[in-house]
Amino acid sequence: MRSDDGVALRVADGLEEKFSGGDVEIVRPQQLGPELAEAASRSRLVIFVDAAAQSGEPGEIQIQELSASSSEMRVPAFGHAIPPVAVMGLARQLYGASPKAYSATIIGKNFEHGELLSSVVNAAVPLMAERIRELIAVELADEANLSG
Repeated sequence: MRSDDGVALRVADGLEEKFSGGDVEIVRPQQLGPELAEAASRSRLVIFVDAAAQSGEPGEIQIQELSASSSEMRVPAFGHAIPPVAVMGLARQLYGASPKAYSATIIGKNFEHGELLSSVVNAAVPLMAERIRELIAVELADEANLSG
Protein backbone atom coordinates (compact mmCIF):
# COMPACT_ATOMS: atom_id res chain seq x y z
CA MET A 1 0.00 0.00 0.00
CA ARG A 2 3.00 2.28 -0.37
CA SER A 3 3.14 2.55 -4.15
CA ASP A 4 6.59 1.43 -5.36
CA ASP A 5 7.06 -0.65 -2.21
CA GLY A 6 4.66 -3.15 -3.81
CA VAL A 7 7.09 -3.97 -6.61
CA ALA A 8 8.02 -7.38 -5.17
CA LEU A 9 4.46 -8.63 -5.58
CA ARG A 10 4.42 -7.54 -9.22
CA VAL A 11 7.77 -9.22 -9.89
CA ALA A 12 6.52 -12.38 -8.16
CA ASP A 13 3.43 -12.37 -10.40
CA GLY A 14 5.66 -12.13 -13.48
CA LEU A 15 7.87 -14.97 -12.28
CA GLU A 16 4.91 -17.18 -11.45
CA GLU A 17 3.89 -17.05 -15.11
CA LYS A 18 7.35 -18.29 -16.12
CA PHE A 19 7.74 -21.03 -13.49
CA SER A 20 4.72 -23.24 -13.12
CA GLY A 21 6.64 -26.42 -12.23
CA GLY A 22 7.85 -27.56 -8.84
CA ASP A 23 11.45 -26.33 -9.21
CA VAL A 24 10.66 -22.79 -8.06
CA GLU A 25 8.67 -21.71 -5.01
CA ILE A 26 7.52 -18.10 -4.85
CA VAL A 27 6.78 -16.81 -1.36
CA ARG A 28 5.02 -13.48 -0.78
CA PRO A 29 5.49 -12.51 2.88
CA GLN A 30 4.26 -9.15 4.16
CA GLN A 31 7.71 -8.70 5.68
CA LEU A 32 10.76 -10.87 6.28
CA GLY A 33 10.67 -12.78 9.55
CA PRO A 34 12.65 -15.56 11.22
CA GLU A 35 10.10 -18.17 10.13
CA LEU A 36 11.39 -17.85 6.55
CA ALA A 37 14.71 -19.45 7.57
CA GLU A 38 13.19 -22.94 7.36
CA ALA A 39 11.99 -22.43 3.78
CA ALA A 40 15.35 -20.88 2.86
CA SER A 41 17.14 -23.91 4.33
CA ARG A 42 15.32 -26.21 1.87
CA SER A 43 16.43 -24.13 -1.13
CA ARG A 44 19.48 -24.14 -3.38
CA LEU A 45 18.93 -20.50 -4.30
CA VAL A 46 17.06 -17.74 -2.47
CA ILE A 47 16.29 -14.38 -4.06
CA PHE A 48 14.86 -11.55 -1.97
CA VAL A 49 13.00 -8.92 -4.02
CA ASP A 50 12.12 -5.46 -2.77
CA ALA A 51 11.97 -1.78 -3.61
CA ALA A 52 14.72 0.44 -2.24
CA ALA A 53 14.72 4.08 -1.24
CA GLN A 54 18.52 4.23 -1.36
CA SER A 55 20.71 6.24 -3.68
CA GLY A 56 20.38 5.52 -7.35
CA GLU A 57 18.10 6.37 -10.21
CA PRO A 58 14.42 5.40 -9.86
CA GLY A 59 13.82 2.21 -11.80
CA GLU A 60 17.45 1.10 -11.50
CA ILE A 61 17.82 -2.64 -10.84
CA GLN A 62 20.45 -3.75 -8.36
CA ILE A 63 21.23 -7.43 -7.78
CA GLN A 64 23.83 -8.41 -5.21
CA GLU A 65 24.92 -11.78 -3.93
CA LEU A 66 24.53 -11.84 -0.16
CA SER A 67 27.75 -12.44 1.73
CA ALA A 68 28.14 -14.85 4.61
CA SER A 69 29.54 -12.28 7.03
CA SER A 70 28.54 -13.42 10.51
CA SER A 71 28.15 -9.87 11.82
CA GLU A 72 25.63 -9.05 9.08
CA MET A 73 23.66 -12.26 9.66
CA ARG A 74 22.70 -11.56 13.26
CA VAL A 75 19.00 -11.23 13.96
CA PRO A 76 18.06 -7.85 15.47
CA ALA A 77 16.92 -8.07 19.11
CA PHE A 78 13.69 -6.13 18.54
CA GLY A 79 11.25 -5.72 15.70
CA HIS A 80 9.19 -7.98 13.53
CA ALA A 81 11.04 -7.62 10.24
CA ILE A 82 14.60 -8.79 9.71
CA PRO A 83 16.98 -8.21 6.80
CA PRO A 84 17.62 -10.90 4.15
CA VAL A 85 21.11 -11.65 5.50
CA ALA A 86 19.58 -12.44 8.91
CA VAL A 87 17.14 -14.90 7.32
CA MET A 88 20.09 -16.63 5.68
CA GLY A 89 22.07 -16.55 8.92
CA LEU A 90 19.22 -18.32 10.70
CA ALA A 91 19.01 -20.92 7.90
CA ARG A 92 22.68 -21.66 8.47
CA GLN A 93 22.57 -21.52 12.27
CA LEU A 94 19.35 -23.50 12.80
CA TYR A 95 19.37 -25.89 9.84
CA GLY A 96 23.01 -26.08 8.74
CA ALA A 97 22.05 -24.82 5.27
CA SER A 98 23.91 -22.24 3.22
CA PRO A 99 22.11 -21.79 -0.10
CA LYS A 100 23.26 -19.15 -2.54
CA ALA A 101 21.28 -15.96 -1.91
CA TYR A 102 20.74 -12.67 -3.71
CA SER A 103 19.11 -9.35 -2.93
CA ALA A 104 17.28 -7.96 -5.97
CA THR A 105 16.04 -4.40 -5.63
CA ILE A 106 14.50 -1.75 -7.82
CA ILE A 107 15.15 1.84 -6.77
CA GLY A 108 11.74 3.32 -6.05
CA LYS A 109 10.47 6.78 -6.80
CA ASN A 110 7.15 7.00 -4.93
CA PHE A 111 6.59 5.57 -1.43
CA GLU A 112 3.41 7.53 -0.69
CA HIS A 113 0.21 5.69 0.22
CA GLY A 114 -1.26 4.12 -2.88
CA GLU A 115 -1.48 0.91 -4.86
CA LEU A 116 0.01 2.00 -8.19
CA LEU A 117 3.68 1.77 -9.06
CA SER A 118 5.38 4.82 -10.51
CA SER A 119 5.77 4.54 -14.28
CA VAL A 120 9.56 4.15 -14.10
CA VAL A 121 9.34 1.33 -11.54
CA ASN A 122 6.49 -0.35 -13.40
CA ALA A 123 8.63 -0.35 -16.55
CA ALA A 124 11.46 -2.07 -14.62
CA VAL A 125 9.27 -4.96 -13.38
CA PRO A 126 9.58 -7.17 -16.51
CA LEU A 127 13.33 -6.47 -16.65
CA MET A 128 13.73 -7.50 -13.01
CA ALA A 129 11.67 -10.66 -13.58
CA GLU A 130 13.89 -11.53 -16.56
CA ARG A 131 17.12 -10.98 -14.59
CA ILE A 132 15.80 -13.22 -11.80
CA ARG A 133 14.68 -15.83 -14.33
CA GLU A 134 18.24 -15.85 -15.69
CA LEU A 135 19.69 -16.37 -12.19
CA ILE A 136 17.32 -19.28 -11.64
CA ALA A 137 18.09 -20.78 -15.07
CA VAL A 138 21.82 -20.71 -14.32
CA GLU A 139 21.24 -22.43 -10.96
CA LEU A 140 19.02 -25.11 -12.54
CA ALA A 141 21.57 -25.68 -15.33
CA ASP A 142 24.41 -25.99 -12.78
CA GLU A 143 22.38 -28.55 -10.83
CA ALA A 144 21.65 -30.52 -14.01
CA ASN A 145 25.36 -30.53 -14.89
CA LEU A 146 26.29 -31.77 -11.41
CA SER A 147 23.71 -34.55 -11.39
CA GLY A 148 24.16 -35.53 -15.03
